[in-house]
Amino acid sequence: MSKMKKSLIQVFGFLISTLGWLFVSCTIAMDNWRSMYVGGKGGNWMIKASWYWSNLWKDCITDTTSVINCRDYDVLWAVTPYVHGVRGLLIIGMSLGFVSTILCFIGMDCTYIGGSVKIKDKVLLSGAVFHFVGGLSALAAYCLYTNRVASSAFAPTVGRSIIRYVIGAPIFLGLVGSFLIILGSILYAVTVIPKRKKNASAPKTSTASESHSQRTTRDTQYTSAYYAVSRPSTVSSQSRSSHISRISHFTEDKISARDTFV
Repeated sequence: MSKMKKSLIQVFGFLISTLGWLFVSCTIAMDNWRSMYVGGKGGNWMIKASWYWSNLWKDCITDTTSVINCRDYDVLWAVTPYVHGVRGLLIIGMSLGFVSTILCFIGMDCTYIGGSVKIKDKVLLSGAVFHFVGGLSALAAYCLYTNRVASSAFAPTVGRSIIRYVIGAPIFLGLVGSFLIILGSILYAVTVIPKRKKNASAPKTSTASESHSQRTTRDTQYTSAYYAVSRPSTVSSQSRSSHISRISHFTEDKISARDTFV
């Protein structure tokens, strides 16, 4: 992967993940997490209707005169347990998102902070993991709230006095933001993981080349030793043959002299 392509993917992941966390942050303060419309039927000349809606902090009702009456959640232990769970998951996700945004900004190739390339890759991978965990935490919060609203709306044993809410716009916005955060973390990881695999496989290639060179050197040394051993034997055989020829020549001279004497 070229450096320009890697930088573009990282910048795109940074923008997507930051936009996702912006969506999640906005949903925490938004109204109409769940809502219900009542009235406005019967053909009367004066339409009377009410909107019941709730968020993570209060329950409210709005009538046709735009008068809003709300009841804040007074104390922490008086809140429904699933609302506590949603709040906790979102707080965890936002905390991880803040840390991961700083880490990813330091680890990106287009920034000149963070040290060497190897250190920046490690920092970026850590930020991507935090983004992924934070996105899953936010996604779990919205799914928990949606499940609670849906189970109350479609339960067959719920009394007529129980309001059957429907999920509002903040839930959809938060789900989109969660998926954007997870997508941004994947884009971060894609720019780091292939390079780490390539670096991990590099020592294996060098080891294989070293073993091949060692094998070639050993074969060369064996061949040299073989010829070094065989050469003295050849020389000794030649010297032996020349010595025998000299002995035979001397013997012939001796015999010829004796024969002459006789």
